[in-house]
Amino acid sequence: MRPALEVADILRRHGAAYRADQTGSLTAGQRRVMAAIELCRTAALGGHVECCEDCGDIRIAYNSCRNRHCPKCQGLTRAQWIADRQAELLPVPYFHVVFTVPAPIAGIALQNKAVVYDILFRAAAETVQAIAADPKHLGVAIGMTAVLHTWGQSLVHHPHIHCIVPGGGLSPEGRWIACRPGFFLPVRVLSRLYRRLFLARLRAAFDAGRLGFFGELAGLAKPAVFAAHLQPLRRIEWIVYAKRPFGGPQQVLDYLGRYTHRVAIANSRLIALADGKVHFRWKDYRHPQRPKIMALPVGEFIRRFLLHVLPDGFRRIRHFGFLANARRTAKLALIRSLLDLPEPETAPEPADYRERYARLFGRSLDICPVCGGHLIEIAVLKRASRSAARPFSCDSS
Repeated sequence: MRPALEVADILRRHGAAYRADQTGSLTAGQRRVMAAIELCRTAALGGHVECCEDCGDIRIAYNSCRNRHCPKCQGLTRAQWIADRQAELLPVPYFHVVFTVPAPIAGIALQNKAVVYDILFRAAAETVQAIAADPKHLGVAIGMTAVLHTWGQSLVHHPHIHCIVPGGGLSPEGRWIACRPGFFLPVRVLSRLYRRLFLARLRAAFDAGRLGFFGELAGLAKPAVFAAHLQPLRRIEWIVYAKRPFGGPQQVLDYLGRYTHRVAIANSRLIALADGKVHFRWKDYRHPQRPKIMALPVGEFIRRFLLHVLPDGFRRIRHFGFLANARRTAKLALIRSLLDLPEPETAPEPADYRERYARLFGRSLDICPVCGGHLIEIAVLKRASRSAARPFSCDSS
């Protein structure tokens, strides 16, 4: 069922005024995201008309924008991604490790998203791989899946990486070695290596001229000021934490299903748009048992939502080690043979999106919601011309 309030409703009512007020400060990517969400599932994107062969009921289905920042357009993509990962799960414990950055780094990241988010991925992956490969710990080559989130519950900018790691890896001799039950790697050791690797990569990016600064951070463009800005960060503890291991492969899938294709805020958290404010639910992790409601002025809500628009083409889900795309098939086949596991069955490709939907969700799009009869397509609705709507760009990544 459609929520009473959606991000699309907020942008349709207030997006034009916000764009006019923020002329010159919005990026092209943010404007495209706003336009995509505003047009999602409207006549502007076209669609098709269906009719029930039994009761004659007619329904119109408009096309989705398929933008990865749209709260309504991640269901099918997420379900397919999870189905692909299910075939790769191993019958071993899985661990969840989270890497965060201090607030001064988050400020630099907001002005240099592509560069600093990439450093965050690489530093986190290198840290886990290096500590796991150390003979004092596991002495193995591990695999991991990493997911970037850039938001907190109140929509503030809070970049962090969620890593899902199988509890074991391949030794240099090609054997599978499992980690100790209930324990993966020491968090303090992870934290300090991660801090060192991250700051070294950030400094290298600065020296290469890949970082830009403006506004309150403009002074950081000077090498001495930048070095002084980083110096205190070398002495504080960077927060890296490992959650308890998952209960099993199904729990891993449930978690991934909630986290991988999430956007800054789900429509289900929105409560009301009234008196120029957006009211939404949020969780204060200092008091997690007490649900709270936050009210933000519309302009501030839109500003916070747009903070989390990713650079074009940026991959927010990445795989490393034996789960890296280039080696995953061969490495998983080797691990299955070492663990004496059968190869997973390969399902045939679905004929079309309807068959794919039925396979992933267990229900058919051809069933009439009124009588349960069979729906057939009777007409195609064309997308409006570009001159009739704001510029639109599809991003299905």
